[in-house]
Amino acid sequence: MSNLLHFFNVVDSFVWGPPLLILLVGTGIYLTLRLGLLQILKLPLAIKYIFTKDESLTEESEGDVSSFAALCTALSATIGTGNIVGVATAVKAGGPGALFWMWIAGFFGMATKYAEGLLAVKYRVKDENGQMSGGPMYYIEKGLGNKFLAKIFAIFGVAVAFFGMGTFTQVNAITQAAKISFNIPVVITTIIITVLVAMVTLGGIKSISAVAERLVPFMAGFYILSSTTILVLNAKLLPETISLIIKSAFTPSAAFGGFLGATVMKAMQSGIARGVFSNESGLGSAPIAAAAAKTNSCVRQGLISMTGTFFDTIIICTMTGLVLVLTDAWNSDFSGAAMTTSAFKSGLSPVIGPYIVTIGLLFFAFTTILGWNYYGEKCAEYLLGVKGIKPYKYIYIVLVACGAFLKLELIWIIADIFNGLMAIPNLIALIGLSPIVITETKQYFEELKLKIKTKTEFNTTI
Repeated sequence: MSNLLHFFNVVDSFVWGPPLLILLVGTGIYLTLRLGLLQILKLPLAIKYIFTKDESLTEESEGDVSSFAALCTALSATIGTGNIVGVATAVKAGGPGALFWMWIAGFFGMATKYAEGLLAVKYRVKDENGQMSGGPMYYIEKGLGNKFLAKIFAIFGVAVAFFGMGTFTQVNAITQAAKISFNIPVVITTIIITVLVAMVTLGGIKSISAVAERLVPFMAGFYILSSTTILVLNAKLLPETISLIIKSAFTPSAAFGGFLGATVMKAMQSGIARGVFSNESGLGSAPIAAAAAKTNSCVRQGLISMTGTFFDTIIICTMTGLVLVLTDAWNSDFSGAAMTTSAFKSGLSPVIGPYIVTIGLLFFAFTTILGWNYYGEKCAEYLLGVKGIKPYKYIYIVLVACGAFLKLELIWIIADIFNGLMAIPNLIALIGLSPIVITETKQYFEELKLKIKTKTEFNTTI
């Protein structure tokens, strides 16, 4: 068993090694250049779209939920334990400089997420139940014309939902956090999670998005407010903290306390890997939710999808990272959630701090279970048709119920491998379909400019 575990650890390190990270970031750089820094120039418009009604929508417009609900569904899966545990893991392995490289991954990942959202809407279809289905499997098949790669993506998607991101790791995070902080028995927490997940997921995308719409803004706002409080209370240390992060990104970190020191390459690899793992740009998961949006424009939805990476990495991961470095928790003997808890305890309060991290973990992990249920469901539907949806949901709920009692390290590693492998067919599609992304983008903004000009001329005439 130990030999098998070692083998898959080696495979996992290879899959998430430099080749895939270069491909992920490289695709983002390529799309950034082709789209003319769209993630900077059009970010204000993208954020505006989140909070304004699309006047072009009618009763006949295709889609199952609002664009905001689709974004919240994607964020429910994206904003997870990676924002608390993943950032701490990156900083522990690569030093403060890892946060800088996480920003780089997030910046270029915004262009990737834009392309994913655009293609998801452009190539989506209506299934036999009258609901929208889309994502990489559809734009790989319909856009690239490669059904084999589409099926490979869908198989990896179901595997990750069942054995990785969706069930075991999240359920374990919730049950352990509840036991440590509130002394709630694992069995009780598991029963509550299972019942809640069943109630929400059996209702389909409308039920999932309705919960996501309420929970995601609350949980993100709660965590950001708590982190901001620490930064404000220690404002005088912020310039020094940011300077250390940038300096450490290009020079080796010295060894202090529980930190062993890190090379520039380790900071880069840790930051990019954890950044991509957190915001999921390029992995192909978020566009599955984007395809459900009620919209008449694939570009508009692409812009809204792009903000998901901005909120996840540029804002929430940054908050965690700054708190870790500012409080010097990165230099301690702690790691993962314990390191983040130590930082909040030091920066805020020994009593309140740990509860904030615990509550954050509970909400982040629970919504990730909901989001990944939907991702896996759509992958299962692509492979088996609508008849595969109910069996998939029942299996998913059973796995959630079992998650807290399984210590299957091997399955987690295999799921991590599948998670990385999901990206390969998706990235091939993004590069192959980039001319379509460019064409759709140019056409949209030319038409938008014409509309604004016509409206201005009309108002001037009046």
